[in-house]
Amino acid sequence: MSDPTQMQSEVGEESRDVNAAKGWHPPSAPVARDRGLGPFPRLILRGATIIDGTGAPPWGPVDIVIENERITGLVNVGTPHKAIDPKRRPGPGDHEIDCHGKFVTPGFVDAHAHIGTPYHAMSGIVPPADYIYRLWLAHGVTTVREMGAMGGLGWTLEQRELSAANKIAAPRMVVHSVFPAVNDRVKTIHTPEQGREWVRKLAARGADGIKFFGAPPAIMEAALDEAAQLGLRSGCHHAQMAVTRVNALKSARWGLTSSEHYYGLPEALFENRVVQSFPADYNYSDEYYRFAVAGQTFMQAAQPGSAKWREVMDSFLELGHTFVPTFNIYDANRDLMRARRADWHDEYTWRAVWKYFQPQRGGHGAYWYRWSTTNEIEWKQNYRLWMQFINEYKNLGGRVCAGSDSGFIFQIYGFGFIRELELLQEAGFHPIEVLRAATSQSAALLGIDDDTGSIDVQKRADLLIHNQNPLTDFKLLFGTGAMRLNDETAQVEWQRCLETTIKSGVVYDTAELLADVRGMVQGSWADDPDGERPPFSGSPAGSPCDSAQAAS
Repeated sequence: MSDPTQMQSEVGEESRDVNAAKGWHPPSAPVARDRGLGPFPRLILRGATIIDGTGAPPWGPVDIVIENERITGLVNVGTPHKAIDPKRRPGPGDHEIDCHGKFVTPGFVDAHAHIGTPYHAMSGIVPPADYIYRLWLAHGVTTVREMGAMGGLGWTLEQRELSAANKIAAPRMVVHSVFPAVNDRVKTIHTPEQGREWVRKLAARGADGIKFFGAPPAIMEAALDEAAQLGLRSGCHHAQMAVTRVNALKSARWGLTSSEHYYGLPEALFENRVVQSFPADYNYSDEYYRFAVAGQTFMQAAQPGSAKWREVMDSFLELGHTFVPTFNIYDANRDLMRARRADWHDEYTWRAVWKYFQPQRGGHGAYWYRWSTTNEIEWKQNYRLWMQFINEYKNLGGRVCAGSDSGFIFQIYGFGFIRELELLQEAGFHPIEVLRAATSQSAALLGIDDDTGSIDVQKRADLLIHNQNPLTDFKLLFGTGAMRLNDETAQVEWQRCLETTIKSGVVYDTAELLADVRGMVQGSWADDPDGERPPFSGSPAGSPCDSAQAAS
């Protein structure tokens, strides 16, 4: 991919230009905002129980006062199970929402997200941006860190500004562009000074940060140094083609803000090898080999409690490094059947996305040519060690954030983020710690924690209203809800807890957003020539939102 013609690309547009040459393009632009009420001069949420995202336990009842886009008052109006004295309450608002018996949390911050991927064009028409944005909002995601801007930096910055002005129904966006210095992806940077110049131009264009896949060491070190001087943040997917020269600990010492996924971490833990044990017939370009062998790395690394394990853990802690594990995006590797038959695929998975997920040569993350019991067992062992490291890191004061990376490997936007919450709990996080990772911790990683990520006066009104306590079961946050038996009626219900997403003071009805997405997905299959739909039914067709409201 090191074609000299790529040198003509504007900074931040390299990936877009490579994809465009293949006929792959960004999603179609969203429509002007046609959902959501407000922002209001004065919005009041009455009688809420607050879970503030800092790790503090729930408290309330509280009246939350929002003026335009910001929280201006948190008024403790009483004691649980006692009548509220009206004299204690703030005066009326232009719009009010009754939150008695309900829970309010901060909006979620997805620390690793993509506004679609051009790769889906291999299998048909890529989903529009509105499909992705509405799934995010319907699952409570009010901020995303766009990790790569594969649709082009200019296009993505335009989306960022439209969202910031509430002109589209979308989360706010923090935008990182891909650093083009890897042979197997796109490479236009060949010297450290070129790397520094690229970073300077990226900052001038208004990007928030850099997404690395690795780079020659001198180039990556120079780029990270320049980024630090300019106040740009950074994250790295330490790809196998570059990780031997720069693992996660080495890049952290150079100032990398966060390590994405798990790549580079087991390599930092190697104690009797430098390179993982590749089979003789390994080929990284064969996606089956890439992901099958990737599931063996932690078993080849230092084991929990060993001197090397402790040394590496302590080094990351001293550096103040952040991990964004994105456990969910590799979840199918542990149980392919479960991921393929998730409840939401029937109604919420866009046609080209579903087709892209199927086994195909040349499709990133579509490597199910011969996925075996052995592969799944190895990945389960990999997760056990990976999760132990991440949980211990959190327990010792390290920052861990929630990110989804959806759009690949049977993970769908919004749904994948909620699955990440479940997997953080599986790793050993208390549900309150999970919420903290998904809100205030992720906001801190993005450098916006003074503006969002927790519930406090002067913070932006990025809030979620739940009809049940989400800490009791994260499954209640899925757009399909969770299957429950109503003992009074002896009927199965699909209960959801997230009723309302408030982003920058704009009030969104999640049931309405989900209905929009179901309509889009149905349309994507309308003219399918071969009729290859997901071969099963998940939640009751067309009714998960309605039944959830009835159950509440």
